[in-house]
Amino acid sequence: MFDPVINSLPAFFAYFATATAMLAGFVALYVMVTPYREISLIRAGNEAAAISLGGAVIGFALPLAVSVAVSHNLHAMIAWGLVAGVVQLLVFVAARLALPRINQNIPEGRMASGIFLALLSIAVGILNAGCIA
Repeated sequence: MFDPVINSLPAFFAYFATATAMLAGFVALYVMVTPYREISLIRAGNEAAAISLGGAVIGFALPLAVSVAVSHNLHAMIAWGLVAGVVQLLVFVAARLALPRINQNIPEGRMASGIFLALLSIAVGILNAGCIA
């Protein structure tokens, strides 16, 4: 009864560990690329920073999860995860072009900018996930 689950555990752990490492790597890279320090801002109670970073994390995790589900090997999953990371970084660049003051607004706690960036990240993450074949 549990044999299929037990037999699948090594693959589960390999995909889960890789996806978790990729998520942590993405967050580390994302907070290095943005000109403000999300983690410090979040610790200080800045909701705009928390929402915008949370949106980027969800926007990355969605296509990463789909890549886990559809990939037949770990290398393909990693490749799609890298694509998802690049796409999310481009979303931030696009948001900066659309709202040039976003770099000041989020550290100032302006929720509209944080929400906009989060929803843009999630929307693009959904599209990205849908495009993975």
